Amino acid sequence: MKNYSKLDQPERLQLIFNPRRCPITPLPKGAIDVHIEVAPDVIIGCRFYIHTPESPNILFFHGNGETVPDYDDIGPLYNHAGMNLLVTDFRGYSWSNGTPTVSSMLSDAEVLFTEIQNWLQFNKYSGKLFLMGRSLGSVPAIDLATRHENDIKGLIIESGIADTIPLAKSLGIPVDDVDFSETDGFGNIEKIATVKTATFIFHGARDEMIAADEAEKLQSFSGARTKEFIVIPGATHNTMITTGGRLYFETIKKFIDKVTGVTNWRRRRKTTNTYSAE
Repeated sequence: MKNYSKLDQPERLQLIFNPRRCPITPLPKGAIDVHIEVAPDVIIGCRFYIHTPESPNILFFHGNGETVPDYDDIGPLYNHAGMNLLVTDFRGYSWSNGTPTVSSMLSDAEVLFTEIQNWLQFNKYSGKLFLMGRSLGSVPAIDLATRHENDIKGLIIESGIADTIPLAKSLGIPVDDVDFSETDGFGNIEKIATVKTATFIFHGARDEMIAADEAEKLQSFSGARTKEFIVIPGATHNTMITTGGRLYFETIKKFIDKVTGVTNWRRRRKTTNTYSAE
């Protein structure tokens, strides 16, 4: 694993992460909780919002100021659009224990991916698996995609990080006058360049935390053979869903359908039915 020691300094971690603790909350209808031990005595809480066992599965890593139960109103909207959504926390968030660091976020993500993949198979959730990361969550999502291209069908990045230094400045992390360069950062640019699996990147045009040109940079460096890029007019960092509305979910589902061949299958079925009717 890359050395993240300069990001893992306490004064930087307190600005990178913003953990909010809460007890386990009541489950929304159709959701279940999944708890994964990522290290001895460290349990990460996840919540699975279910459409059907055959629906595509999205393993979702949220932003630094969000928690699993923040998605209790959002998960059902993914379900309504025909997708299963599995949201995972970082250490110290919601009812997950431990203290978050950049290094642990990435090592935990590796364990989470393997355990959740096995859990989905054991419980017969047969839909294709996609990785999705929003904001800080783009870091573990992209990192996982570099090693698990044979296990996933696609990568989805919302409001993602390209270079680390612009984000550090937005968060108030001093980097100008200290021994810190882009090579000490998350490494999203060099990592996404190696990811060949289908990739969808979307961003808010008025994002005040991570500028839209950072998304353009991710898009330009992406090594994906199939890739899509959308900027949502008027959307800020935290208003992607409220600004995009129903189209937010439909656009994600359209990408998933395209990658999994559902659109082609529907077209073939329609053609066959028309021919038979004649």
